[in-house]
Amino acid sequence: MENFLRPIYQERASDLNTLGILTMEKTNPNSPLTDNFDIILLIIVKEANHSWYVKHYESANETAALHIVTEETLLEWIDTSTYRRAVEWIINGRVVFDRNEYISNLKEKLRDFPLAKRNLRKAIEFGKLVKSFNEAKALFASQNYKDANSKILSSLHYLARLAVIEKGFYPEVTVWNQVKNIDLEIYKLYEEFIESREEISKRIELMIIAMDYVINNRAEVSAEHLLEIMRTKNEPWSYAELKNVPSIKPYTLDLSAIISYLEEKEIILAVLEETKGEEVFQRNYKISDF
Repeated sequence: MENFLRPIYQERASDLNTLGILTMEKTNPNSPLTDNFDIILLIIVKEANHSWYVKHYESANETAALHIVTEETLLEWIDTSTYRRAVEWIINGRVVFDRNEYISNLKEKLRDFPLAKRNLRKAIEFGKLVKSFNEAKALFASQNYKDANSKILSSLHYLARLAVIEKGFYPEVTVWNQVKNIDLEIYKLYEEFIESREEISKRIELMIIAMDYVINNRAEVSAEHLLEIMRTKNEPWSYAELKNVPSIKPYTLDLSAIISYLEEKEIILAVLEETKGEEVFQRNYKISDF
């Protein structure tokens, strides 16, 4: 397969629009990292008609997936965790072409994981976490235990990713291997849940109590990206104002869940503003002084 792909990436390497090329080979029979293809060929370009182009190949019973992605789209994937596999391809892939050390510099940036980008990623994962956790609690309350069980597992996964980001690392597909070495408290929660012999309702009830404590302790740090924005003015913010802040766009869909959670924990407060309607107020938000 390598011989089959070589002419493709050699042609691309001669194009000045190409910034770098990597390959990622399958190491196990079942390989989610390569979408079960035998090899991934990732080509990073400055610009293209399509921001992400994919083509599948087969030769001598081996399969390959070619991904051509623009630099802008790739950086968006990295910053917002839109396509996690791409980050692992960059970190662990074999570099076959590197114009002006573009990929080497990109790998270095991934190792550094600047605080501003880290805070954005924490906010994204925190939004998914609180939404999933709220759904788990609602399903438990309505005695839909199997669905609640699934949501607890999802919530634990978001919590694991959050823990990895807090330590300055990008979460990988095999996130629990990372967490085991990074945050034993979160790993133990996961282990206790999946290995528990309690009946399902009791198992979920205990995990909700434990996770509520852990999430509460992490809430302010996890929402720092949003809180930093709110500190930029002294007056309370309307929801519409916050939603329209460009840097909040990656977690806009979970913004309401984040605000509700922060208000519940009194990290932010609701400020009522009169409207033209009698006894009708608009809810605005400010950071708590406590």
